[in-house]
Amino acid sequence: MTLKLKTDHKKNKVASFAEVWECPTTKDKSLHATVDFFPGEVLSSFGAREILAEPNYLSLQTAEHQHILLDPEFLQYINHSCDPNVYFDTTNMIVTALRKIGIGEELTFFYPSTEWSMDRGFDCHCGSHNCLRIIQGAAHLPLNVLKEYKLSQYIQEKLAQVDGNTPTISLEYL
Repeated sequence: MTLKLKTDHKKNKVASFAEVWECPTTKDKSLHATVDFFPGEVLSSFGAREILAEPNYLSLQTAEHQHILLDPEFLQYINHSCDPNVYFDTTNMIVTALRKIGIGEELTFFYPSTEWSMDRGFDCHCGSHNCLRIIQGAAHLPLNVLKEYKLSQYIQEKLAQVDGNTPTISLEYL
């Protein structure tokens, strides 16, 4: 059995801090750090290149019936992980590091941190010790699981509506 290393990936520098890696076999793309980041450090600001009323597999939810396609577009290659290293702050429109990120490390975020109910759920194969196996959005996860993650203001507000409590200002990823 031969293992393919990520060095076989086609790499495209897209920013001073990141490059997109493309798998030659599957054509899957992922965003990787080209510099070190420390917890709380801002990687990038972002905006909306388009606003949609319904989610799609590339959108990020910012409010009820408001889903954005990311600008800069390369941020769409930040894939999901149940053990994420970045957070999309949809209030301040910035991406921040949740923990130390090394050069070459894939940038990942927890999709349910911004998505209430996703357009396309999927089986997760992130490989983390706390992998949730099925990702469909925050609406489909128990509160005790969600409390382990840093969540967008919108998701916190939705949880408060469901739970009948006031939103927690800062649910931190542990």
